[in-house]
Amino acid sequence: MKFEEIRDLTVAELRKRVLNAREELFDMQMKHSLGQLASPSEITFKRKSIARMKTALSSKVKSSRGQK
Repeated sequence: MKFEEIRDLTVAELRKRVLNAREELFDMQMKHSLGQLASPSEITFKRKSIARMKTALSSKVKSSRGQK
């Protein structure tokens, strides 16, 4: 997902997607340790995707706190 697409999501959607992505990352790491993952570079992409979502989430939370 591109950052522009992530930025348009709501806080609840972002939290849900981060949780799902973390579960997927865990599964990928388990498959990698067992030698069943086709491309280990997928782990890097998933980590970066989680970082993007967490960045957008923190900026939305900070901006919502500032508006109150």
